[in-house]
Amino acid sequence: MTERNDSRQGFDARTGADRNNAAWQAARNWQERARRARPSSSMSGPRLFFTWLMFGVLMLVGSVLGLFFLLVGWLMLPLVRHRMKKQAEAFRARQARNIGGAPDHDAHRPGRQDVLEGDYEVRDESSRQARDRDGFR
Repeated sequence: MTERNDSRQGFDARTGADRNNAAWQAARNWQERARRARPSSSMSGPRLFFTWLMFGVLMLVGSVLGLFFLLVGWLMLPLVRHRMKKQAEAFRARQARNIGGAPDHDAHRPGRQDVLEGDYEVRDESSRQARDRDGFR
């Protein structure tokens, strides 16, 4: 039997590491806290039953709400379709009126243009001077 010649108490001969340093102590403390935090036994019967019961009830409520909103969506499809048809009809009528020669009262004013970002109006020089004189920018 060989005798160990190392006088240090916490020295590990396999790894050559000293197990009494701060890092090893912190690791032991962490392991001990983890052991205390872990439940020693599995869940009790009634607690496990009520947990599964609550899970099942929540799943049923979620499924019922999902089906409800699905049915509401399906029921609204004809209403949305009717509304879109009316809008398309009004758009076609407005286009036909423009092509037929009846001008839109606002669309053909000079200095007025329709753009994707919104409407803007090109002001003449007199309105710019009045704005600058009053201090508005």
